[in-house]
Amino acid sequence: MPKILIIDDEEMMRDLLSSVAKSLGHEAESAGTISQGMREAQSNFYDVIFLDIGLPDGNGLDILPQLRSADSSPEVIIVTGSADSNGAELAIKNGAWDYIKKGSSLESITLPLIRALQYRSEKHKRQTVSFKREGIVGNSLKLKNCLDRAAIAVNNETAVLIAGESGTGKELFAWAIHNNGARAQKNFVVVDCAALPDTLVESILFGHEKGSFTGADKFKEGLIAQAHGGTLFLDEVGELPLSLQKSFLRVLQEHRFRPVGGDKELDSNFRLISATNKNLKESAKKGEFRLDLLYRIQSIQIDLPPLRERKKDIQDIVAYRLTKLVEQSSGEAKTFSPDFFEALMAYDWPGNIRELNNAIDRAYFASGNDCRLYPQHLPDHIRVFLANKNFKTSSETAPSSIRSNSPSTDLPTLREHRKLMEKEYLLSLMAVTGGYIAEACRISGLSRSGLYNLLQKYQISKEEN
Repeated sequence: MPKILIIDDEEMMRDLLSSVAKSLGHEAESAGTISQGMREAQSNFYDVIFLDIGLPDGNGLDILPQLRSADSSPEVIIVTGSADSNGAELAIKNGAWDYIKKGSSLESITLPLIRALQYRSEKHKRQTVSFKREGIVGNSLKLKNCLDRAAIAVNNETAVLIAGESGTGKELFAWAIHNNGARAQKNFVVVDCAALPDTLVESILFGHEKGSFTGADKFKEGLIAQAHGGTLFLDEVGELPLSLQKSFLRVLQEHRFRPVGGDKELDSNFRLISATNKNLKESAKKGEFRLDLLYRIQSIQIDLPPLRERKKDIQDIVAYRLTKLVEQSSGEAKTFSPDFFEALMAYDWPGNIRELNNAIDRAYFASGNDCRLYPQHLPDHIRVFLANKNFKTSSETAPSSIRSNSPSTDLPTLREHRKLMEKEYLLSLMAVTGGYIAEACRISGLSRSGLYNLLQKYQISKEEN
């Protein structure tokens, strides 16, 4: 029996929503505050949560991500008396199922509940079928939501657009949709739209007949023809030349094309998956991408989150990558120290999973015969970032006590404060370099003798490289 949780400070609203749930044959529990609601959501399994925004101990939207991350991954329906467009956008982007204004009809409340429960039931059925996700690692809620969308895409032939920053795994998702679908045994043809040369783009996609242009000494089959029966993957579709977009739109509509220099059209029955790191709606507004083509390629859209928004998955990704490295290099298995993992969590990963994998590869081989990975094994640019971040943190936290309301006589002298900051910097420098003098000199810009003098001055240990 589905279980419903109602988090609302109005007793009348709690009673109304509880009655709606029970009339549909569901169990219902109530809470009047954020703290009560969080305790209940974390200690019990709920399918759907009705959540108010204005609660006595805070804003309900603030706990929406935590509620969605509960073990039961409940669907959350916002019910508020102060509905506005900004609140609706924030709620939907944070995973709310629906956003309803209090005072709406009973049907407006009942229907979203029914739909949410139907969706959960169908999702459970999909999850009982094994979904091959080779290379897609992690179990964060945001990743699970993307996998759910991919599973939906597998069961139909509609066009899929996978959006996300570079390095988030768009091609892995495209492969997963292909490998789990009916076309898995056919070709998966990749078109790198960013690398298509202007003079040969039509020939590469559509193929060409012998003698159709200088250098065309024989017939050549294009990528669209090669994708017949399988999947055509347009990587970075936002880079597709504008001059070609109209022709390609017709190909998508009719699945027919004419090779360059050909006198008849050919058929190609392919499934289309596209990927982009651009906002194609903005590109369309600027006249850089056809809006009609955008509508054609995004019947289902999967928005992959950047790694900084799913850091919960970092440890799983690292473990998976290390296992692959051991298999490929026939090397020794390695573990990692707690501070190594802390360093990975502290970094922002602008290059996302691709950058993380590269960092792990470099750390693995830099570690040599060491059986554990430490922060000093990471690439220099990451270590510099962490050193600067630690230095900035210490420089921001130290003055906070100085700027307190204590009498001015408690302030250190400027010379003492400079010494404090200088020592904090040196400690961070030696920590991030693992005590290697050459590296510390390179990062700090100090000479070897200058660094030695400062380390001796503050009695900080050093390690010669």
